Amino acid sequence: MATRFLSLPLDQLTEPTSIALAQQIECADILTPLSQEPIATAFVRQGEGDIPLVLLHGFDSSVLEFRRLLPLLASHYPTWAIDLLGFGFTARCGNNQSAKPLAKPLAKQSAQIPFSAAAIKTHLYATWSVLIGQPMVLVGASMGGAAAIDFALTYPETVQRLVLIDSAGFSAGPAIGKYLIPPLGYLATAYLRNLKVRQSITLKAYHDPTYASADALRCTAMHLDQPGWQQALIAFTRSGGYGSFQAKLAHLQTPTLILWGEQDQILGTADAEKFQQAIPQSQLVWMPACGHVPHLEKPQETAQAIFNFLETSP
Repeated sequence: MATRFLSLPLDQLTEPTSIALAQQIECADILTPLSQEPIATAFVRQGEGDIPLVLLHGFDSSVLEFRRLLPLLASHYPTWAIDLLGFGFTARCGNNQSAKPLAKPLAKQSAQIPFSAAAIKTHLYATWSVLIGQPMVLVGASMGGAAAIDFALTYPETVQRLVLIDSAGFSAGPAIGKYLIPPLGYLATAYLRNLKVRQSITLKAYHDPTYASADALRCTAMHLDQPGWQQALIAFTRSGGYGSFQAKLAHLQTPTLILWGEQDQILGTADAEKFQQAIPQSQLVWMPACGHVPHLEKPQETAQAIFNFLETSP
């Protein structure tokens, strides 16, 4: 399988872990039922061993979200971070990297590749088949947790352990997608592109505001210039994104670790115990003095909790 490294502007990154991970992002051309052309899929791989760990990022994020956690996990296990379809540095226009004009009608853009929870699952399965091809430990943060739950329910043979970090997927999100018709969709994404807006979201994600640094802001925004970012984000939101898996969680037989920041201001804390009660083989670990992103704010503690879970779970 041929892969190639991405060439990203690193001049505004200052944290060694951010620079190192950005330099290691690769792309592999993944054939899927979604498009006649392969989809250039971004990923990072570190570590050696027998049990692969796969990390899934949150909404409008990228593999850079795991810049602090991935190297720690890779010291014990082969660890992958993968950019989901429609997000991060994974191509949104098949294998064609040329940018489509932002004024292009959404219908023409989304006709090539659908951007929805179902399409993300299809693309992730094809990526797993090519890159990994054996049962994995699937780790999902925020929206990535919902993607991980959806994947484990559909392809249980591929997931031997599940880790949910401040996960979406228990309560249904706001049904705003149907209102994102042009030009409202473009105005909404233009608002989200604003760095002051992104900084306010970053501040809310952390319990300790010192983590909301210029480097952190750059990591959240580096993928915004990828071709088709705006159209894909609108299409995914209009599709409904991820709803509630509450009624299906009893069927999730995969041993599951639920990690949750005690000061989560993005999703709150009520769903943590609800997940634990609903998933049969689950355990809940609270992360004290931590917000919505334990993998960024408490990476050492997060890694250790995952190690303990993998060592003790049946």
